[in-house]
Amino acid sequence: MPVTLKDVALRAGVSRSAVSRSFTPGASVSPATRAKVEAAAAALGYAPSALASALSTGRTKLIGIVVSNFHNPIFLEVFDRFTRGLQDRGLRPLLVNLTGETDPKASLRMLRQYSVDGVIVASSTLPPSFARAFRVAGLPVVHSFGRWTSAPDTHVVGIDNVECGRMAARTLAARGYRRVAFLGGPDSATSTEDRLRGFLEGIEGSAMIGVTTSFATEYTFEAGRTEMRRLLAEGPPAEAYFCADDVLSIGALSALEDAGLDVPGDVGVIGLNDMEIAGWDNIALTTIRQPMGAIIDASIELAIGTIDDPDRLPEARLFPCRIVERDTLRPLPEGDDAPG
Repeated sequence: MPVTLKDVALRAGVSRSAVSRSFTPGASVSPATRAKVEAAAAALGYAPSALASALSTGRTKLIGIVVSNFHNPIFLEVFDRFTRGLQDRGLRPLLVNLTGETDPKASLRMLRQYSVDGVIVASSTLPPSFARAFRVAGLPVVHSFGRWTSAPDTHVVGIDNVECGRMAARTLAARGYRRVAFLGGPDSATSTEDRLRGFLEGIEGSAMIGVTTSFATEYTFEAGRTEMRRLLAEGPPAEAYFCADDVLSIGALSALEDAGLDVPGDVGVIGLNDMEIAGWDNIALTTIRQPMGAIIDASIELAIGTIDDPDRLPEARLFPCRIVERDTLRPLPEGDDAPG
C-alpha cells in the first residue's frame, strides 16, 4: 500500500495537519516539527500528492509549454532546457503540440482543463497576438523566441531577428560574395519576415551585391532540401545563401552535395541558431548563435514572477547573438576581422 500522510504523522508523532503544513510552501510550522516530518517522510519514502497540494494551495505547479514546430530538431534542446529548468524549480511542464495551428483557442481550452498556473509560448513563428490571447484569458504568459517590440502586450524573450539578418548580410559582404540569396522558412512566419528585412537592409548598405529571395514551406530539413533542389533546377546557384535557420541550412547542404557542388568552394552557406548538430564535424555549419540557455532561463523567471504577481507589467528582454565560424563560408580576406 502507498504511504499516506497519516502514516507520516504517526511516525513523526504530530498531527496530519502539521504534516500537510510542512509540505505547503509558506505555511506556518515550527522548524522542529518540519524536521521531524521530513525525517519521517524520508524514512517511509513518502512524497506529497501533487493533486492534494493543488487542492489546498489553488496551484497545480503545471506550466504549459506551447510549441508550433515539433519537426525542427532545435526543439529537442528547447524541451530539454525548459523541462529541466521547470523541474529544478519544483514545477511541472505540460507540452502542447501546436504544429500547423495558428488559432490559440484549442490550446487555451486544453490548458484550462489542466488548470495550468502559467503558459510559455515557445515559438519564433507565431505572431504576438497568439500569446496575447492567453493574457486576455487571464493566464500568466511569456512568449519565448517571440517578435521583439519596445512596448509588448505580454512578456517577450528572444533575439533581434532583424539585426541577425543584418549580421548575415555583413558576414557575406565581408567575404567578397557578390551574388547572395536569402532562403527563409514560411513567408508568413514572423521570424522569416524579420530576418529577411534585416538581410535586405544589410545588403542595401553594401555596394555591388545582388540578392534573391525564396522560402521553404516549413522550418525542417526536408523543406530546406526541397527548396534548394528547386533553386538549383532553375539555374546556377547564388555564391552564398543565408538560410534563416540551421535546419534549413543542413537541408540545403544536402541538396548542394547531391548536385556535386562544393561548400564553401562553389557555394557558401550561413545559418541561424547554432543547434547541436550544426557543430558536428560532417556539417560544420557557420551560423549565428542564439543564446538558448539565457532565453529559456529568463522565460522561466518571468513566468514564475508573473504567477506570483499577476499585475506585473509586460517586459521585452533581448539577448545578443554572435557569429560562430566553421567551414561553410570562404575565409575572410587576410587581415579582416569577422563582423557581428
